[in-house]
Amino acid sequence: MSWDIQMLFRRHARDIARSLKRNGLTEEAAADITQDTFVRVLAKPPAATTGTHNPKAYLYKISRNLRINQQKRERLIETVDIESDAAQNLADPAPSPESIVYSRQCLAQTHQALAELPERTRRAFEMHRLGERTLNEVAQELNISTTGAWTLIRDAYKHLLARVDEF
Repeated sequence: MSWDIQMLFRRHARDIARSLKRNGLTEEAAADITQDTFVRVLAKPPAATTGTHNPKAYLYKISRNLRINQQKRERLIETVDIESDAAQNLADPAPSPESIVYSRQCLAQTHQALAELPERTRRAFEMHRLGERTLNEVAQELNISTTGAWTLIRDAYKHLLARVDEF
């Protein structure tokens, strides 16, 4: 027995969807189940020996079973409205493992690049960036001009950017 699926779809799809909506499904869910009904028939048509001579009844039976299965799944699955406060707490604020590994690699590259700097340049950079000292304070501690302190810090930045991007 061979069924003309296109003809069956044109003839019965709208009624199947209406029936599903009357049974409490949303329009989108009814459309999905209607489509799944015909996909099911396409994927596994009834055997010729089953005695199924009423395609309409067969299609309604499939859609009914799919609706029951979906309603069972919905009762088992907890849904959360994405606008609610509970949804805001679903996302883990902790960084991903990939992000942690990447950050550690960048830190190791930065330490290596700092170690490659001349002592005075590294010290000026660390005092300014890590010690939060002003250019004036760095210059006074190193006994150089403010412009000299800025030059050392600028050179350190250039070196770090070049080396970290290089890796």
